[in-house]
Amino acid sequence: MTSSTPLRIAVLGTHSTGKTTLLKRIEMELRDHGLTVARIGRLGKRAAAAGLPTMQHHTVRSTEWIIATGILDETHAAAQGADVVLVDRAAHEAVAYFEAATAFRAEIPPRLERERLLILASTQLPKYDLLFATVLDETVTVDTSHDYDAGFRRLVDDRVHQLLTNDVIPHQRVTSDPDSQAHAVDVAVQHCLKEQLI
Repeated sequence: MTSSTPLRIAVLGTHSTGKTTLLKRIEMELRDHGLTVARIGRLGKRAAAAGLPTMQHHTVRSTEWIIATGILDETHAAAQGADVVLVDRAAHEAVAYFEAATAFRAEIPPRLERERLLILASTQLPKYDLLFATVLDETVTVDTSHDYDAGFRRLVDDRVHQLLTNDVIPHQRVTSDPDSQAHAVDVAVQHCLKEQLI
């Protein structure tokens, strides 16, 4: 790439909707075209390993940790000189999980804390060249080794798409349909190749 700033492609959505698989496919295609790629993620697992509550137990503190750690990971990956940084969990996803968790627990999130988290997440939006949002398809089976609450999954999906719509955030929806996923991969690859020529 001719630019010193890497392209950033981010994905967000509820758990087990194909985010990581989508980014792996994009990564393979980009590498096949000779681009260097850094993929970051696993923030939920890392938060749990740090002793923070996750999933329906998210708090302001755990949400802030996930957003801040994601920002640090993105900054680090960009500094390493990759042509493309793939972000497996865009910052707004953490806010969606927080909102879903408080709704799941029938709590009202503190307004100022929610606004602060949204502002923090919003700092990343201008950096994303492409943003994909996966769509929950409850007919697709999930890994039963995970303790997923179907109602919580729906809440997260709802909050993700509400945030994107309410804040008028440009994004492309990606469904479980193979054509939708193939289209997302093609859009990402074509965008990166076009930018490489500029």
